[in-house]
Amino acid sequence: MSRSRLVPGAEIVTVPGRGFAVRTPEGEFFSVRTGHADQDALLSLLTGGTTAPVEEELARVLRAFEEAGYLSEAPPDPQWPAARRDIRLLGDPVLTEPLAVQLAALGARPRTTADRTASDRSPTGIEDLLAANPAAVVWCLDGPVPDALWDAADRLPDHGVAWLRCHREGWQAYVEPVAAAPGDVTSAHIRSRRLAATPAHRELAAYWNGPRTRGTPVRLTPPAATLLTALLADDLHRWATGAPDTAGLPARRRLRRVDLRTLTVTEHPVLPVPDVAPTPGKDG
Repeated sequence: MSRSRLVPGAEIVTVPGRGFAVRTPEGEFFSVRTGHADQDALLSLLTGGTTAPVEEELARVLRAFEEAGYLSEAPPDPQWPAARRDIRLLGDPVLTEPLAVQLAALGARPRTTADRTASDRSPTGIEDLLAANPAAVVWCLDGPVPDALWDAADRLPDHGVAWLRCHREGWQAYVEPVAAAPGDVTSAHIRSRRLAATPAHRELAAYWNGPRTRGTPVRLTPPAATLLTALLADDLHRWATGAPDTAGLPARRRLRRVDLRTLTVTEHPVLPVPDVAPTPGKDG
């Protein structure tokens, strides 16, 4: 077994008088019973420091690590594929500008277009969104989503373009799942699910469509904007590189709600809304 290494988040700790322990990606500690295995050789193998032949007792310990899921042969930081690097960003600069910085650092080529914001109610057509042949489109709003603004963008997955969005409602922000293929969750599905889940559906619909009486404006702080854009950038990176889902809900089936006062993130499962058959006409 050559070039074995620990999965990201797993670490080996030397405990005085007790030998080795492994700290798991979940933050738990487990003792490592090395038996007669050479501990220095074990550490070297776990950190990729040697490709020397492995003796039987050492191989037994390595198999235990592998079976427990603490060894990985995959590269720790998959590169952003060239075919998925062109990302178009639309919306409010308070979010698109830090998002562009994070995406560029990950290897993408973001292009910011701040020509559609929460106050602009004229939807962008699908032809406009597809004009530059982007791999993905991200739309960020520092406010509620006006009615019909995202209708055209909801058709992007049908054209092979990934579609991701976020918006703010007062002190709450919502990061919607990546839609990358026909049948994924769209913004229209999210609106339908949220209306169905609240007894205040009339009030919520009125809040989205306005007019609203505004109190003291809520302003995104730099930490809040950084958190929101970090969630978006991570989702895009995982989509682009094909990284597996981590613990929790599948990335394409989760709606994340961010409390901007405490920067607390909660996940909620969400499924596409099936098409509804038309109501049959009445005879006569």
